[in-house]
Amino acid sequence: MDSAVGRCREIRLRAYPDGMIQPSDLTIIETALPEAGPNDLVVRNRWFRISISTRLMANPDAQAVEGIPFPALRPGDRLADGAIGEVMACPPGSGFEIGTFVSHPLGWRDYAVVDAGSCVALGRGPIEPAAYLGHGWTAYAALTRGIRIRRGDTVFVSSGAGAIGSMAGQIARRLGASRVIGSTSTPDKADWMTAELGYDAAILRNRGSIADQLKAAAPDGVDVFVDMVGGEQLAAAAEAAREGARFVLLGALTAELNVAGASIVAPVQLDSFQLILKDVTLRGYSADRDSAEAFPEWIAWQREARLHFACSTVAGLENAPGALHDACEGRLRGLVMVEV
Repeated sequence: MDSAVGRCREIRLRAYPDGMIQPSDLTIIETALPEAGPNDLVVRNRWFRISISTRLMANPDAQAVEGIPFPALRPGDRLADGAIGEVMACPPGSGFEIGTFVSHPLGWRDYAVVDAGSCVALGRGPIEPAAYLGHGWTAYAALTRGIRIRRGDTVFVSSGAGAIGSMAGQIARRLGASRVIGSTSTPDKADWMTAELGYDAAILRNRGSIADQLKAAAPDGVDVFVDMVGGEQLAAAAEAAREGARFVLLGALTAELNVAGASIVAPVQLDSFQLILKDVTLRGYSADRDSAEAFPEWIAWQREARLHFACSTVAGLENAPGALHDACEGRLRGLVMVEV
């Protein structure tokens, strides 16, 4: 944006995707910055998050989904997601100061006019953007509120190299798990998970039976399953569940990344009799919906936990459409973030 003329760049949906979302389905528009109202901040974005849920919400039949913090998209709509930016202007008495950082929900643009009530003050920095934009707090809330880790647990995390999984394995270990296993799509991600994230073992999808691999990695069974995938991996975890196992279901990538088109339908066949006999708990969970109060606790906790914030960072607004495509194709690791 040229602050003198009030221009900004933002990314919009150009057309509904035909299958996997492509960079050409998005477009960058230069437009006038909206006029700031009496309760608005003008923010220069420094970082914003890219979520694969954008693909789901860009479908022609997309509807609002509880737990996804942005609406269904139509061609011409601005994209949005979590962002961190520097305050350039703010109303008197707002509690914000020019030059400080705030988090807010209007990413996918270089400048934003944001209602002060949607902003959280982060101070003048330095800050770790991944602590605020990443999904570590989702994993933390899931493992301290959705279910609870017990010392000595064996934990299985699906999509262990993803935005949530890359944090969930580390957090489970800090909370007392003795063995942590994750699934992923490629050998290089598996090596990275064991070398950098502290996973004890990694299971490769499309490399044989998930159930057989899980039995080999956890011969005594699984106490906790943190699921982002569903499908075969959820069925394998149910088969490997120990008595009193706790499952927390955070997503269903089998539906969101379905090659035929994203959806909110993720069927799976489970042996419910065994779930009853083993006293297995399955809980669908959304940190945004169920435990928003956990976020400040997470920020304080992670400062002492010395976690590795796994990020794939791309530079420049113009590279965001390609980053979304690569994230949906499974080519990137951890949180996907754009530095503006």
